[in-house]
Amino acid sequence: MRIIGLAGGIGSGKSTVADFLKEFGAVTIDLDKTGHEALKQADVRDRLIGEFGNAILNADGDIDREILGNIVFKKPGALEKLNAIVHPAIDAVVAEKTSKCRQQGVKILVVEAAAMLEAKRDWQVDEIWVTITIEETVIERVKNRPGLTGEAIKARIRSQMSNEERVKLADVVIENDGTLEELEEKVTLEIRRLRERI
Repeated sequence: MRIIGLAGGIGSGKSTVADFLKEFGAVTIDLDKTGHEALKQADVRDRLIGEFGNAILNADGDIDREILGNIVFKKPGALEKLNAIVHPAIDAVVAEKTSKCRQQGVKILVVEAAAMLEAKRDWQVDEIWVTITIEETVIERVKNRPGLTGEAIKARIRSQMSNEERVKLADVVIENDGTLEELEEKVTLEIRRLRERI
């Protein structure tokens, strides 16, 4: 089984690339969703409250991801603290799902994780694919997401690794500033190359 780590910043098209890879038969694990599940674990929730306070809770007493996100993307060092609490729980889920995929004979497993490189989780995969997009395109793509103003989007971009840094660590780079059709062509080409490698 070949494990691809699919990384990239906000609005760079990771999920779209993951969808294309699924069409080619890959199995995907979305670590953003896995992270959301981790926030519901009692021990993780308690540690986050201890670190960031009760202000991160919604009316139901659950972690409010929007509030938490606004804290960690604005306050220096907060993202590292969040990751230190949440990542071990995510790692356990990834290990379990990877093991199941091996047992099922899956050929290509894609681990989609925006901050895989920032979190130094590249040891979990065989190769790194990175999607990159210029800042103006990112802002245009995500400006209508709930709770994200232009300034909030820029704060998230600044809190993440730069495209230049990602490219240095990548085995495959997919530039995504064009059309959906152009992106599909690029993914199709990289799948063909991947199959040649394995």
